[in-house]
Amino acid sequence: MSLIGYLKDKLPVICVFVTVQLIMLCFFGGYHAGAEQAVIISTVYWLGIAAALMIEYSRRRGFYKRALESLEGLEKKYLLPEMLSEPSFYEGKICYELICGCGKSMTENVSAHKRQADEFREYIELWVHEVKLPIASLSLMAHNEGGAGEKYAPQLARIDGYIENVLYYARSENAQKDYIIKETTLGRVFKESALRNRESLQQRGVTVSAQGLDKKVMTDSKWLEYIFTQLIANSLKYFSPDREPVIEVYAEESDSTVTLHFKDNGVGIPATDLPYIFEKSFTGVNGRLHSKSTGMGLYITASLCRKLGHRISADSVQGEYTDIAISFGRNEFYRP
Repeated sequence: MSLIGYLKDKLPVICVFVTVQLIMLCFFGGYHAGAEQAVIISTVYWLGIAAALMIEYSRRRGFYKRALESLEGLEKKYLLPEMLSEPSFYEGKICYELICGCGKSMTENVSAHKRQADEFREYIELWVHEVKLPIASLSLMAHNEGGAGEKYAPQLARIDGYIENVLYYARSENAQKDYIIKETTLGRVFKESALRNRESLQQRGVTVSAQGLDKKVMTDSKWLEYIFTQLIANSLKYFSPDREPVIEVYAEESDSTVTLHFKDNGVGIPATDLPYIFEKSFTGVNGRLHSKSTGMGLYITASLCRKLGHRISADSVQGEYTDIAISFGRNEFYRP
């Protein structure tokens, strides 16, 4: 709040004071008052006006300056009412009540939407658990039918995978409530994920190479297994028809991190798409040309990695390979 801006705002009031001064001078002339008396009275008059304006400016400037500084320093701007104290001047009190009222209304509105989102997520989780039962029954029936039923197994597996994506996406927003961080061997988790996707890998004739996965990291094994499953599913979508499909999984170790590489020799990712593959609903060129893609698999994978405290990155050359790297942090306590 600048002094010049404040005086400009008070210009109508100052014009009234000037008008009053002119009227006073007319009275002085009409009553034949001396020039010295007129000067003294006018000086006292304007000094009083200046003092009143400066006191008012100082009170307002202090409140608005604190408000602006607090707003600039806050990452969550809606917390501004918590940082302010009620001012002493009347207009400031009105402004303070307006800010607090807006903040309270916003908080109530956000809380209502949060409750609705929580209820919807709980319903989705319940629905997923319920629908998995008939899918499991259908898979068992298809298996018991032998050759005639086996042709339905891949499609049922795809449906089951899509439903699981819904479950993990619903949980990913509050993953911290559902994970247990403990020492986990990378090889054991990858083996479980590979066995779970064994039929799909065999049908596509994929060669899987795993090396150096005896390393232990701090993570949640269930969520990491889901991440592996998503990476496998993503590779299966984008294998090149020109060469035998290969997936290489290996780990590298340094003093501060263990980096897991999940590499395939698929169609690769165009350089223009590479910075955006972890964004929500991004499908890119490959998603339009090679398969029907929702753009959610890698987004959920990246989201879970961030929530677990892992870093994820991608490197790719179109037509040659795609390498997804996940870095697990280490410290002195867990270092062998």
